[in-house]
Amino acid sequence: MNIDVYKVISGKMPEMSKAQEKIARYILENPNQIPFLTVGKLAKLVNVSDATVVRFAAFLGFTGYPEFQRHIQSSVQQQLTATERLKLSKEVYGHEDQGISQIIGGDIENIQHTFKNLDVENFRKMVEYLLKARRVYIVANRSAEALGVFLHYYLTMILDDVKMLDSIEKNADRLHDLGEEDLVLGISFSRYTKSTVDILRFAKEKKAKTAALTDNLLSPLIQHADVSLTAESKMPAFIDSFTAPLSVINALVIYAAKQKQDGFEKRLDELEEVWERFDVFY
Repeated sequence: MNIDVYKVISGKMPEMSKAQEKIARYILENPNQIPFLTVGKLAKLVNVSDATVVRFAAFLGFTGYPEFQRHIQSSVQQQLTATERLKLSKEVYGHEDQGISQIIGGDIENIQHTFKNLDVENFRKMVEYLLKARRVYIVANRSAEALGVFLHYYLTMILDDVKMLDSIEKNADRLHDLGEEDLVLGISFSRYTKSTVDILRFAKEKKAKTAALTDNLLSPLIQHADVSLTAESKMPAFIDSFTAPLSVINALVIYAAKQKQDGFEKRLDELEEVWERFDVFY
C-alpha cells in the first residue's frame, strides 16, 4: 500500500523537534530531490546527523529510511492536488514576516539550484535549434502559458516565424505540415498538462525538432524532447514558482539575440519607429 508521505509529514509537524522540523521543511520544499538522496546526503543538506534522519523516518512510522524513501518516491509520482498543496503551505510557511521571507527565499533558492545544475551544452543546443528553425511553435498551457506568452513576445522580435499553441484540438490544422526544419518547444511543470505532452509527442512523430523546459528529468516531456532544460519550480503551495523558469527564458532570449546575425538590429530599429509612430510608451 502506498502512503502519501507529504500528508504524514504535514500532519506530524506539530509534534516534531526542531531538528525533525528542519528535515520536514527540506523534504516539503524539495520534493523531487528526496527520492535520490541517501541518509548521509540528506543529513548533510539539512545540517543534522545521520542518526537524526534515521530516527525521523521511524518517527513517521516507517521501519527505516529505505521504506521511507520508497514511499516518498511513490508520493512524488502521484503529484499533490492544489488543495493538498494549499494545506501544506499553511504548515510550512511561518506567520507574518517570517512566511514572506520563506517564500521569497524559496524563489532565490530555486534560481540558485537551477543555475548550479544548468546543462550548458543543452542550453547552447536549444538556442541553436531556435535560430535554425524554419518555424518555432511554443506549447504552454494553464499557468505555464504565462511563460510561453513571455517567450513568444520576445522571440517574435528575433525570429521570423514564432507561434503559440495550446490544445491539439484547436491547432491540429496548424500542425499538419510539421517537418524536420521546425521546432516545437514544450513548457510544462508538475502537474504536467496532458495536451502539452501530446503535442510534443506528435511533433516527435512528425520528425520535427523538439525541446522542453520543465522541472526535472522525471517529467513526461523529457522522453519526447531532443533537447531539454530543467528549472526548479518547487513551492509547497497551491501555485508553482516560475521565478527560475523565467530566468532561464530570459537567458535563452538574450543569448539568441546575441547570436542572431542577420538583420536583428535593423528589425529593432524598425520596431522603435512603429512604437514611436503609435505613441506606444508613456
